[in-house]
Parts: sequence; C-alpha cells; structure tokens
Amino acid sequence: MSLNNLKPLPQGLWPVMITPFNEDLTIDHEALDILTDFYISAGSSGLFVNCLSSEMYYLTPEERLHLTERVLDRVAGRVPVVSTGTFGGDIGEQIEFIKKMAAKGVTAVILVTSILAREDEGDHKLLARLEKISSATGEIRLGIYECPSPYKRLLTPEIMEWLVDSGRFFYHKDTSCNIDDIREKLSYTCDSRLNFYNANTPTALESLQLGGDGLSPISANFYPELYSYLCEFFSDDEKRGKINYLQRMLTLLDGITRNKYPLMAKAFLRKRGLPLTLKLRASQEHLTNEEERIMDSLFISAKEIREELGIDRPEFIADIKS
Repeated sequence: MSLNNLKPLPQGLWPVMITPFNEDLTIDHEALDILTDFYISAGSSGLFVNCLSSEMYYLTPEERLHLTERVLDRVAGRVPVVSTGTFGGDIGEQIEFIKKMAAKGVTAVILVTSILAREDEGDHKLLARLEKISSATGEIRLGIYECPSPYKRLLTPEIMEWLVDSGRFFYHKDTSCNIDDIREKLSYTCDSRLNFYNANTPTALESLQLGGDGLSPISANFYPELYSYLCEFFSDDEKRGKINYLQRMLTLLDGITRNKYPLMAKAFLRKRGLPLTLKLRASQEHLTNEEERIMDSLFISAKEIREELGIDRPEFIADIKS
C-alpha cells in the first residue's frame, strides 16, 4: 500500500513496553504475552516495543527482532506496534536493520535521534542521515524518538518541519519535557500525518489540550488505565474536575515511578498480579525495604485514584493482599 493511502496512527496511550526476563536473563515469552494483553486491556491505542524501557541496548539484534515478532504475534492486529530500528554502525547497516524490522510487520520503524548524530554534530548531519534513510527505505513507515540515551537530542523546529513535509514519518515520541517546546513542535505536527506522543507526565494534559495525539510515559508501565482515561476524556467538559484531579495525582506520583526504573515498574506489576521476575539486564539493582514501602503506598494510591474515577477493570487488576 502506498504511503499516500495510509491514515495517521491512532491517538491515545502508547506504552513503552518493558521486557520480562527469566531467572537466567533470557526473554520470558509467557510473561511477555500476558504483559502485552495487560497493556491492551488497559485501553492502549498502540504499543512501543524494543525501546529504552525494553532495555533495548542490552538485547542482541536477533533478540530485538524476536521480541518485536513475539509481541506482534500476540497482538494479532488488535493495536498497531512500533519498534526501534537504529542501533549504531554505519548508515548502511542501520538501513538494513530498519528493513529487517519492517519485514516483521510493525506499523512503523522508529529512528533514534541520538543514534543518528553524535552530540558534537550539527543538525545538518542529522538531516543528511534522515534524508538518506528515507530515500533508501522506500515505502516503510517511519517514526522518530528523542531517546535520552546515549544522550538526549531534541528535534529543532527545522527538523520537525522536514519530518512533516517528507510524508515518511508517522510517529514522534517527544521527551522535551517543556511545554513551550511542545507547543512549538505541535504547530508543525497538527493537521499532519506525523502524530505527536508526549513522554512527559507533568505536561501530559496540557499537551493533549494543545493538540497532541497521545501519551507515551514510563509511568504507564505502572497504571496504564489511568493514562488511557486521561487520553480519552481530557476534553470532556463534564469530567473536567476529575481530569484535573488525575493530572495532579499523576504528576505527584511520577517522581516515585522514576526511582530505579524499570525495576520499580516490574515490582509494581508483580504486585498487580503479573508473573514477572525482577531480573534486569541493565543493572543488578534491588529495592530497599524503604523503597518497597514507598511502592506499597504507590499501589494503594493508584487503586484509590481508580476508585475515584470509577475505573473498574477486575480482569487484570489485582486486589491488595493483606
């Protein structure tokens, strides 16, 4: 199908998926299947697999492809799936891996800004590589991600304008965390096929109100149903009070979820009843007794927020055990 005939990606919540590991640090396929269903049941509009939250830099190229394929098989067309396709090497190697990832059936292959250009390189280098990739990948639908590792490289207005005008880019994961930057970028993406997904919780509601297409924060790995609720009802006048309350609470809790992430996320999901180990490839961290107590309070707070909003999804929300 020609890119000209493709519609924009769906608006709403796009969780950045974590990767479950077995005790021997191999990928836990059964837990991955359950986790995939969990995200979708919570109201996700799409999934971003093989991202920083997935510990993508600690996976082999074969594992990145396999992880993506496994999620696609489990999703079975229920929601679109995007996956990262740039991991260093020369531009030719990156183009070949983008093609391999696209062949798995993802809706878009995501390019990482800080992989395509070094920190000491100007925007002209980034733009030249974007042009080369775009030219060499034919009809593959692309996206872009301001991944904070190996360093954070934010997109300038000039690059945003080029991305929109190229017609090749459909997904942007924004990590600027600054509402003025977000407003300026949205002036380019609004009414285009390049959808804007904000990774920052404190600016979540305002970015949606300014015309953003959705959210993709790390805290959605703890309670995705709260973010999907925000995406669904942010413009509902009858729910304005609840939406403002939800934004305040998500902002307050966001500082907790960033602590020892993604370990804290895996521990929290275990408490919700998902069969995850606490194994990470990125680090060998453990939660202290104090951190476990903080997580317990976070768990109770999230449950109280769900009750306040009238969100009831008992099929995947575990009750607090005494």
